[in-house]
Amino acid sequence: MSRQNKNKYPLPSSSPEDAGFSSERLSRICPGLQKFIDRQMVPNLVTLVARHGKIVHHEAQGYMDFESKKLAGRDTIYRLWSNSKPITGTATMICVEDGLLSLDDPVSKYIPAFKNQVVRTELGRGALAGVPTVPVKRDITIRDCLRNTTGLATARRAPLSYLNEYKDALVKSGVLISPQRPSGTLREILEALAQLPLESQPGTRFEYQVGYPIVGLILEMVTGKSMEEFYQERIFRPLGMKDTSFYMTKEKLDRFPTLYRPILKAGEWKLEIDEKPENTPTLTGSMNYIDAGGGGGGVLSTAADYVRFAQMLLNGGELDGARILGRKTVELMTSSHTGDMVLQLTGPGFGFGMGVGVYKGSGEVPIMRSVGSYGWSGAAGTTYFADPKEDLICVCFSQVFMHLVMGDNTYQEEFERLVYQALL
Repeated sequence: MSRQNKNKYPLPSSSPEDAGFSSERLSRICPGLQKFIDRQMVPNLVTLVARHGKIVHHEAQGYMDFESKKLAGRDTIYRLWSNSKPITGTATMICVEDGLLSLDDPVSKYIPAFKNQVVRTELGRGALAGVPTVPVKRDITIRDCLRNTTGLATARRAPLSYLNEYKDALVKSGVLISPQRPSGTLREILEALAQLPLESQPGTRFEYQVGYPIVGLILEMVTGKSMEEFYQERIFRPLGMKDTSFYMTKEKLDRFPTLYRPILKAGEWKLEIDEKPENTPTLTGSMNYIDAGGGGGGVLSTAADYVRFAQMLLNGGELDGARILGRKTVELMTSSHTGDMVLQLTGPGFGFGMGVGVYKGSGEVPIMRSVGSYGWSGAAGTTYFADPKEDLICVCFSQVFMHLVMGDNTYQEEFERLVYQALL
């Protein structure tokens, strides 16, 4: 990173009024979110707001863990989980621009096990039925993997009859729910997954996450590098994302918070420890593969690093002289590729692009962000979105796995409301 970049890391600052915000209204963000920490619904929050390429709000509140009460800082490093998907979408589009692959390449071009698969028919959807199938109309593509339309089998949809007919593939692929990750290499896991009938024709139904490990393996194949090496070389280092990696180091462990999970006890939700920093597989080396979609934790990053990545996309692929993608490539990536499909995770009004959710504005209830806004969230409490119409980026990071099961744990929605109502 150049001296110039260091002097304005993560981005230059601006007074709220110069960026079109009310200082008084922006100052409501931290008090408005503190109740979620006080009620122990989240351990910490790092929030960041940037407009016109300049930061108007960047604050940390709460604790690295409830037990020690060590204060979280703006440099806290978070497990991004699915907030890794926009990064993987970017890495894939880099390879498209480099001529290494095409979005409509069949994945069987790289992993032959996915050639000529079959699809389970409606007749085969009874829990104890056999498995009547029909041939796929076309093979799964890289675009399908990124927009979540592969049709691949998941634990949620696979019938009980698979336990007899496909038990070996269920175990090897990880579709059979287990507390342990599959033990094989990523390629072995995916080849086992390819043996299972698809649950829908490719490109016809949204099924989250399952295609991203395929993209990760293909990226490593076409670049000849590990995902860590490729992402560092083409995204993280050029953007000055100094604290971003798939791996934790001992030197940074004191900036890595405890991960919590809601547990229902005596009719009340309580947070319990899911993973202590020192037990993370990203430090111990017990990971047998990296999931490009964020499964198992995904990329580790700070809000400060992530806003540099987000600003690059909002700028049309460039930041501080580092050109990561072309402008039209970013437009393609951040457009919806899912047509009229309804995304179960978001409900009506959203589509999905190449690693990002896109707000289309057609839902029953409008939200404050503008049509064309894009971004995504992670299972452990991180979220970000960019609003091109307002030239706005919002980042809100915490570390609670599956916080949404606590019905009133609405800190992300509260943050979004507080930001938008501060615009002048």
